[in-house]
Amino acid sequence: MKVEQISIFIENKSGRLAEVATALGEVEVNIRALSLADTSDFGILRLIVNDSEKAKQILKEKGFTVSKTEVVAIEVPDRPGGLAEILHVLDQDGINVEYMYAFVERCGGNAVIIFRFDETDKAIQCLVERGFNVLEGERLYQM
Repeated sequence: MKVEQISIFIENKSGRLAEVATALGEVEVNIRALSLADTSDFGILRLIVNDSEKAKQILKEKGFTVSKTEVVAIEVPDRPGGLAEILHVLDQDGINVEYMYAFVERCGGNAVIIFRFDETDKAIQCLVERGFNVLEGERLYQM
């Protein structure tokens, strides 16, 4: 139930983001979700792609620093308070959300949000036990 995310460390200067997107496009790696956080000197680009191994390989060949992380994709009711319900359940079990971002596609009538937790396995167990739908990586890569 975990999803592979790649993180790319990039200098905060014009053209670097385009280099990443071009490199992935040239080898037909499709970006399914992304998040970009920056400082004045560098940024961390987090991606869910359809082929993380190929993405990681090509980006390393192009000189980027790349790492792989496990995150969790959760269907969130697309209505007021839907996200709050999930966050409340996690808070009750003492699980911290380190960061989160939205996925490109919807799943039925629900939004899909990518979460990074301090205790991933505990978070998955907590959410599944309470009836939330945690998506498999393979399903996510092909949406």
